[in-house]
Amino acid sequence: MTGLGRAPVAPGAVPVLGHARQLLRQPLAFVSSLPAQGRLVEIRVGTAAVLVVCGPGEVRHMLLDDRAFDRGGLLFDRARVVLGEGLGTCPRAAHRRRRRLAQPAFRARRMADYARVMTDQITRVTQAWQEGRELDVLAQTQEVAARTVVAVMVSACEEDTALGLIEDCNVVSRGIFRRLFLPPVLGGLPLPGNRRYRAARQRIAVAMARMISDYRTGGDDRGVLLSALLAAGDADSEGLSDLEITDELKVFFFAGMETTAAALAWALYLVSRHPSAMRRLEAEVDEVLEGRPAAFEDLPRLVFTGQVLAETLRLYPPAWLTTRVAMADTVLAGCHVPAGITLAYSPYLMHRLPELHDEPQRFLPERWANGFDWRRAPGMLPFGAGAHQCIGDGFAVTEATLALATITARWRLEAVPGRTVRPAPSSVLNPNGLYLKPLARTSAGRQAAS
Repeated sequence: MTGLGRAPVAPGAVPVLGHARQLLRQPLAFVSSLPAQGRLVEIRVGTAAVLVVCGPGEVRHMLLDDRAFDRGGLLFDRARVVLGEGLGTCPRAAHRRRRRLAQPAFRARRMADYARVMTDQITRVTQAWQEGRELDVLAQTQEVAARTVVAVMVSACEEDTALGLIEDCNVVSRGIFRRLFLPPVLGGLPLPGNRRYRAARQRIAVAMARMISDYRTGGDDRGVLLSALLAAGDADSEGLSDLEITDELKVFFFAGMETTAAALAWALYLVSRHPSAMRRLEAEVDEVLEGRPAAFEDLPRLVFTGQVLAETLRLYPPAWLTTRVAMADTVLAGCHVPAGITLAYSPYLMHRLPELHDEPQRFLPERWANGFDWRRAPGMLPFGAGAHQCIGDGFAVTEATLALATITARWRLEAVPGRTVRPAPSSVLNPNGLYLKPLARTSAGRQAAS
């Protein structure tokens, strides 16, 4: 390792807190400023050094080599306190077994069953909308996603359980994010925010354990996902323990609720602000659905709908920042990377690099036309890459596509004057202040004609 350079250090760090002020107040702007410093840049999180990987080639290398760069670091250290060692949080040593045992729950043939649940929950939530009455869009998409995840897990949407978990999930998500950048001692103080965080963690754990207990008491195959997890096992290994299943349910709920809700909310926001995209989306949905809710069988024909969602995931990837840990001394971008150090990368940054995308700041769904598969595009990482790529990516994309089409078939969501929408990064990238006004498509058509 002698003779290798050290990564440049980002300016603006202060003693004890490091770059916490920038990361908590303007994290997207701060992360977006780092490539000007180099392809590997050191930041300070408290007193700890973190290497932010800014080059797309280096990010890809890191994600594909999980022996050298395992899942870990500050983000996963904080997340495991809440979510345990589920498939979405466990390191490489446990990952292969957990993924093999969970894989049957996410096979393609199950997606049609999941899609029926998705469509039912999307319809239940959106049929309660009132024309002209402003919607808190993120709250609505979170309700859709939470009800869907609970219904998929236990085959019946227990409304009180789903709605209670939304707020607890939001509290914990914000708590994880703040704990990334603040000294650990602050998390142990008896402050109101810390008490809310711990109480929410406890309620989530109790709710997931109760789902398993109720399922076992029921004695029938009521939950597609839960039954698959309980039945997991093969000739080479035992199945999952109740603790492992509880961890999987927690990870699935967090990822399934937060990721899908954020992506759908951003898609509705972008369409509301781009009339040409709105017209194309409405035309496609009218031709394919003829006013009914979208179903799994419609997905191949919802081509532009899929392009809108792909462009949404490019501009506003829900998992906007994540981490890895170096397992041994190594080299990246010509710099020495010491064993044990946290490395971070930002899909939000990668997706907006001009070297990868023309006019990267613009919303251009048509960039994914002509068979250009966004899943294979360089630097597109909304669900990660490599062995640890999210197992539920197909689930999330299916649900968001069905929801966007179903909503568009009945409603036009218009921007509300005077409302300012800003990205609000926590453990996911949510839109803050997103309120839209629903107009029934017949009413919207009459207004346009007049």
